[in-house]
Amino acid sequence: MLQPSRVKYRKQHRGRRKGIATRGNSLAFGNYALKTLEPAWITQRQIEAARVAISRYLKRSGKLWIRIFPDKPVTKKPAETRMGKGKGSPEFWVAVVKPGRILFELGGIPKEEATEALRLGASKLPVKTKIIIRKGGLGEAL
Repeated sequence: MLQPSRVKYRKQHRGRRKGIATRGNSLAFGNYALKTLEPAWITQRQIEAARVAISRYLKRSGKLWIRIFPDKPVTKKPAETRMGKGKGSPEFWVAVVKPGRILFELGGIPKEEATEALRLGASKLPVKTKIIIRKGGLGEAL
């Protein structure tokens, strides 16, 4: 599963998810992409589940790019623990996404296959998404 190999600080503040994505909001590698329409924390497990669903459908054809990385630690205190005594220990990692962020990109496959694969991947994610297609002559398989 995706997670940073090392981090400078083990624990982070929760932060706020306001605004729209100004980076990572356009196609960079493939011809088809899955773009989020809502802000959310996407966990490493959800990213992996979507990746597996997409790559299983493609059966080794085409190329898949993952455009998000879970680099924010989320902490939890143990169950039935009294308040106080500091912040809990890191439990899992999340990627913070804002509306407009590209999550996955696909290339080298026909339009029908790409849209179906991205639809299957989107069903594993906790956000509403939209499939986008590159404008120009690169619409079909390379």
